[in-house]
Amino acid sequence: MKFLQNEWVKFTLKTIFYAGILLLLLYFYHFRNAGGGNFIYNEF
Repeated sequence: MKFLQNEWVKFTLKTIFYAGILLLLLYFYHFRNAGGGNFIYNEF
């Protein structure tokens, strides 16, 4: 696993990991509020 010692590889993997978590949270948040309230941009 020598390639994991490279700083660019670590940075890229962490970025993908945290972006995936963010997208997963947004996905769950959308379904939690699917029936309630208005989407923020509907009023414009």
